[in-house]
Amino acid sequence: MNLRAILAILLCKFLRFVSRVLHRGGTAMPGRFALKVCPNLLSILSRDVKTVAITGTNGKTTSSRMVEQAFADAGLSYFANRSGANLISGITTEFVMNSTLGGKPKKEYSVIECDEAAARRTFGQLRPKVVMVTNLFRDQLDRYGEVTHTLENIREGLKAVPDATLCLNADCSLTSSLAGDLPNRVVWFGIEQGAAPSRAKPEISDATHCIRCKTEYEYDYITYGHLGGFRCPKCGYRRHHADYAVTDIVEQRADGSTVVMDIMCERRVVDINLPAMYNIYNAAGAVAAVTQMGLSADDAVKALAGFKCGFGRMEQFKLGGGAKMMLVKNPAGCNQVVEFLQNIKEKFVLVVCLNDRGADGTDISWVWDVDFEALSGIAGRIDRIIVSGDRAPDMAVRIKYAGIAPEHIEIERDYEKLVSGLEQQSLPVFIMPTYTAMLELREVLIKHCGGAEFWE
Repeated sequence: MNLRAILAILLCKFLRFVSRVLHRGGTAMPGRFALKVCPNLLSILSRDVKTVAITGTNGKTTSSRMVEQAFADAGLSYFANRSGANLISGITTEFVMNSTLGGKPKKEYSVIECDEAAARRTFGQLRPKVVMVTNLFRDQLDRYGEVTHTLENIREGLKAVPDATLCLNADCSLTSSLAGDLPNRVVWFGIEQGAAPSRAKPEISDATHCIRCKTEYEYDYITYGHLGGFRCPKCGYRRHHADYAVTDIVEQRADGSTVVMDIMCERRVVDINLPAMYNIYNAAGAVAAVTQMGLSADDAVKALAGFKCGFGRMEQFKLGGGAKMMLVKNPAGCNQVVEFLQNIKEKFVLVVCLNDRGADGTDISWVWDVDFEALSGIAGRIDRIIVSGDRAPDMAVRIKYAGIAPEHIEIERDYEKLVSGLEQQSLPVFIMPTYTAMLELREVLIKHCGGAEFWE
């Protein structure tokens, strides 16, 4: 290993140490400086590590945690970028911290969540053995551009790793298109027709027309967003048969789901310890990734019942009658949270925190594409809605226009006052924050309720 790489490793480890002493996290910044010293540092450090990389718009963190749990249960020596620092700088930091000063890996495996916009730059250096792509939805247009631009970022990244096995969501017409012009081996995951009630039409118009010939899709069934049994009546492009297929959703509960899954033609009853349809997709994709990394189906299935959710992803806190935090960042994901709330039978308090900083996306117009109107149908079960964050007044207006009476909407920008108030009542609390709001509010929740730091 050359001198620049050694110096970069030393610098990264030092900056990480200082950051942790100062309780600043040190997730991305040390790697950023290390890459300035040695731009190909990640390529050097990843050489002897067997990596599974997970990318896509929604579900990266949760899917990664599912894979992690399977690795842990199987007794593998691994590390992961658990903090969510998923750009090349954060990924590099994790590789440095899991390497010796001479660049030798301390662990045999890694589970790496990779930002979809960073795939172009990252995959070639990371050289993953398996890549899972969860889905593609419109997200942070000011940062990513149109969803087809995100698709091309991932495609360009995959071109650098032709030997990687791809685990693709068969129900996403955008994700599925990656298989068309790449030499990689592909396995598919998805939810089969009849496993869940079908929607009448796509609720989010992110992929209404064929990615190949621009003809409007027809659907045999729709699970949510544009996911489902798509087919193009003109060119024949259609949903691929899933190798890891959810064939029946036996039960959906507030704390999880039970499904029947065909795993490479082997039928299993699977318990998933997180609720909502999108987590069923995450589970199917995680099973695909785990088994393609060489672990057994037993390892994969066991992990789904016992994994710990990522920070802010259905994360629970001892607040009031129990609080659950559910990160939202785009219309498709937010609609799934709203649908989850519709199935809550008891009275509850809803907190919505909206920021418009760089990591959130500065364009907040997406909140008008969310079906908040569905909340008016369960208004009798919502004790009150508290809005917070930098754009709290805008969020209050959106909820008012959704049909919620103004007297049931409160604005509280001070997170300390917000949490203190919630401690004084006994109802369950559901919190829907955007990314930076989640980080700030979570700090206050940990101070009041206890819990791990976001990087732990």
